[in-house]
Parts: sequence; structure tokens; C-alpha cells
Amino acid sequence: MQVKEVMTSRPHYLGEDATIREVAEAMRTNSSGFEPLTNSEKVVAVITDRDLVIEGLASGADLDSPAKSVASTKVLYTYEDNPVEDALADMSKQQVQRLLVLDNADNKQLVGIVTIGDIAEKCTDESLFNHFVSAIQFYH
Repeated sequence: MQVKEVMTSRPHYLGEDATIREVAEAMRTNSSGFEPLTNSEKVVAVITDRDLVIEGLASGADLDSPAKSVASTKVLYTYEDNPVEDALADMSKQQVQRLLVLDNADNKQLVGIVTIGDIAEKCTDESLFNHFVSAIQFYH
């Protein structure tokens, strides 16, 4: 099974100049806990609901501060044609629950997001299930 078969296509994203408030509002509107931040050409950072709370609110950040100040600039991704097992292995290794999905190594255009939940919904064979269990063992 390939990543493109389980990913969420056409993800919502914000510009790299978005504020903490704008990211929080987008997460509420989109029922999402993850927002990529982009410039005109590529994803430059990602921000999670956890980043907003721990790095933003709990640290006393102003809601009108740039979201990039509390976001991760380590952008983790997979390609849409990669096997789901490879994406799960990457998630496990990086101890994350989401990866951006890019079209291919040449274009590197954002085409989706794949999450542990997306994969769990499609988990139909024992081999994939074993990869899934291995990937989530780090979460409490």
C-alpha cells in the first residue's frame, strides 16, 4: 500500500508570516492539530497544537507573535509513492505522529499529510499492523 492511498490530500497550510493566533484559529476551523507554514515555494516550518501550548502559551508568548517562533523548522516528510511501511518506520524513528507528503523528489510539492490515524483506519493486513504497533509504542 502506498502513502497516497491513506493520506489526507490537499492539506490546509498558512504562510510563514502567520501569527500564533491565526494558527490556533486555523486549527479550530479545520479540526486539525497540525499546520504547515510555507513561503511561496516550500514548507519552511510545521506547528502542532502541542507547540502552541508548550512553546507558545505556557511560555507566555503573545498571540500576535509569529507562529514560526514556536514552530519546528525540522520538516519531516515522505513521498506519496512510498510504501506505508516506510512512512511508519520514519514516524517511529522520529517519534512523530504525522508526516508531510510530497509528490516526488524532483518537485517536492506538498500534496498531503499522513498521520498514524490515517494509517490505522486502513490497516488491513497483519504485516502492516505489526509496523503500526511498532510505530506507536513510543506514545503515551
